[in-house]
Amino acid sequence: MPYWRLSGFYFFYFAALGVIVPYWGLYLQTLGFGPAEIGELMAVILATKIVAPNVWGWIADHTGRRMAIVRLASLLAWLTFAGVFLAREFWPLALVMSLFSFFWNASLPQFEAVTFNYLGNRIHRYAHIRLWGSVGFILTVVVLGKALEWRDAALVPQAVLLSFVGVWLASLLVSEREGLVVNEDQPSLVSVLKRPEVLAFLAVCLLMQAGHGAFYAFYSIYMKDHGYSSGMIGWLWAVGVIAEVLVFLGMHRILRRFGAGRVLLVSLLLAALRWLLTGGLPDSPLVMVGAQTLHAATFGTFHAAAIHLVHHYFTGRHQGRGQALYSSLSFGAGGAIGSLYSGYLWTGIGPEKTFFVSAAVAGLAALVAWRWIDHRY
Repeated sequence: MPYWRLSGFYFFYFAALGVIVPYWGLYLQTLGFGPAEIGELMAVILATKIVAPNVWGWIADHTGRRMAIVRLASLLAWLTFAGVFLAREFWPLALVMSLFSFFWNASLPQFEAVTFNYLGNRIHRYAHIRLWGSVGFILTVVVLGKALEWRDAALVPQAVLLSFVGVWLASLLVSEREGLVVNEDQPSLVSVLKRPEVLAFLAVCLLMQAGHGAFYAFYSIYMKDHGYSSGMIGWLWAVGVIAEVLVFLGMHRILRRFGAGRVLLVSLLLAALRWLLTGGLPDSPLVMVGAQTLHAATFGTFHAAAIHLVHHYFTGRHQGRGQALYSSLSFGAGGAIGSLYSGYLWTGIGPEKTFFVSAAVAGLAALVAWRWIDHRY
């Protein structure tokens, strides 16, 4: 198993996220966009995840050439992203963002499938590879946060472009890996999707990411409005991902002991607590640090459990589309819905109450998970 080559791709991919998620909203703010427009533009990136992973997942499942798709998508992502340096108005920028995100969002689900093909029956080692993505995120968010204290926000798109090029170069180092040959009598994808626990699982993933909408689109702006410096904001983001890394190191033991279903449910309950703290006590640095450590649950344990459930529900020839559905419905549709409603609520009911809405969404997801997802697995 090419551990370091697989890890390198995750490192650069999530390094790019370490720029876009915390700082893209701040960059858009410097271009003169308001909360509603920022929410809409952030939703563009996420909305392409509804379409892109499924289109590319269908092609990958029928051709079997997942790494060729990952390489092509990674190349086109940074080439189209270069248009950001020319676009300054809303619609041209929305067009460029939709183009680069269509290709960027295509690569990760197929790379996840390749990683699991390399892992075989050692899926518990996934977290040990994926944690390098968290390391890339941490380094980027801390270094860029500090740099933004003495450089303007024009540094943000430059950092994204550099990360995208790194993703493409890393993709060139990973060879194709075929999955297990499956029996032709395997149930159809439609029959898998009709199962109540699968529908509930996908709904829970959508709601979880919808609850993250205000956080991903506006957290840095929110903290800045409450007097936190760019460097401190960077460290707050890093605290969450450091906690995520620590959880990833022990995820194989956690999942073996408690099962993915139980881990998923607890993660959702902790997500509701996190948004209540974020909305209720933003002026307390200690509380904000505590709330950020809950990222270990709201992303770390949740994502690891969700990936295991995807691998359990979608097998054989459905593997690529299963990963694509997870990505498109959660990070795509859920993230886009979250960005849109938080953008509109931000100036309507206020930032604090917007986070309370996020807590309610996470609570609803927990109710669905408790009722329909099998906690024994």
